[in-house]
Amino acid sequence: MKFQPDQSDAQTITGYGPGWLAVNKTPHSHSLLVGSDGLLQAWNCSRFEDLTAEHFALLAEQSVEVVIFGSGDKLRFVPPAWLAPLMAKRIGVETMGTSAACRTFNVLSQEGRPVLAALLVE
Repeated sequence: MKFQPDQSDAQTITGYGPGWLAVNKTPHSHSLLVGSDGLLQAWNCSRFEDLTAEHFALLAEQSVEVVIFGSGDKLRFVPPAWLAPLMAKRIGVETMGTSAACRTFNVLSQEGRPVLAALLVE
């Protein structure tokens, strides 16, 4: 039996480290929104302390099943009230460190799931 690697057109996070991450082998040194549908845009926050409720309201405008929030170098949670716009649209939210969020995004997007990664790069 021959095995064939799975092929997908979804974006892939191909690398990450302190202060950077790469999407489809293109390096970025700022926080990003990465969608399995091809969305790739800067996320206007450079520190966890800069985040506001408006950052998460923006995420609720996307047509996804789940948002993977990469909270930076360590696991940190935002106030639950900030997630209300996502919950109102029945969009799941998972919080983890950015490195774990990158790996989780890749798995879900390769499965064909509509997913958005909101990745804090500090």
